[in-house]
Amino acid sequence: MKDSSIRIVSLIPSGTEILAALGLADAIVGRSHECDYPPEIQNRPICTKARLNSNASSQEIDQQVNNLLQSALSIYEINTDILEQVKPTHIVTQDQCDVCAVSLQEVEKAVANLIDTSPQIISLQPNLLADVWQDIERVGNIFEVDSVKLLEDLEARVKICQQRIQGLSLTELPTVACIEWIDPLMVGANWIPELVNLVGGQSLFSSSGQPSATISWETLVASNPDVIIFMPCGWDLQRTRQEARLLTKLPEWQGLHAVQTGRVYITDGNAYFNRPGPRLVDSLEILAEMLHPEIFAYGYKGTAWEVLAADEVAAMAVRGA
Repeated sequence: MKDSSIRIVSLIPSGTEILAALGLADAIVGRSHECDYPPEIQNRPICTKARLNSNASSQEIDQQVNNLLQSALSIYEINTDILEQVKPTHIVTQDQCDVCAVSLQEVEKAVANLIDTSPQIISLQPNLLADVWQDIERVGNIFEVDSVKLLEDLEARVKICQQRIQGLSLTELPTVACIEWIDPLMVGANWIPELVNLVGGQSLFSSSGQPSATISWETLVASNPDVIIFMPCGWDLQRTRQEARLLTKLPEWQGLHAVQTGRVYITDGNAYFNRPGPRLVDSLEILAEMLHPEIFAYGYKGTAWEVLAADEVAAMAVRGA
């Protein structure tokens, strides 16, 4: 970093991770309440808070979100007092999803109230892996740091995954349902279908680059996927396991092919799949381990993902846990 006077507030976790990967962690002077990686940024002042109760059930959270949006309220609030104190020269935010993080409009309103500074707003809007690469390059250019090595490393890891699945026949490419939300039932979209397809899966229900869609339980049952992966936005492994019980209690669950073959997985969707930054390549490698364990063994199992075993699923349903 050429200019030591740069002071960055990042209001989106993926932006924070991009900055850190580019060697700019020391320049971050403020963060969102959800920015928790890498660990060294956790002592920076928190500039946002959520207007909803994240401990509620998936259905209750969805209702809270809808109520806020229908009331023309943002889901997140920005603490302009803290922004004033940290005096940012730059603010990193996003203009993709009002549910995922503070919206660009909210940031612009907050900045308009700042007296001492007029920070530059950097808004990220990735829909595909290539967009993430472009965001990394753009952030590097803005702060005059070299992004070439980082991008080369990330792209090389993607190519390794692609090369190792070459030669698989169509029958060896499982159909995959990625569950982004439980109630209502939503499927992963944007870069998720792209990641699935890159490592030898056939993504169901959504197309690369398109927003997440709601599907019916009947649609999931009718598709009878080979693999089901839970990756709810904002939830870690433990919370995902807890919420997955909503589907495991349904009578048709036990008859699903993925359940009968032990190919139902839970993941830390908060740390990986829902953060369009450098760790999307980790997410790709996690998918590779789940879809083709005979080929890939990166070591993510147990921390980033786990099998939701058939006997465990049955026990959960019986005891209503």
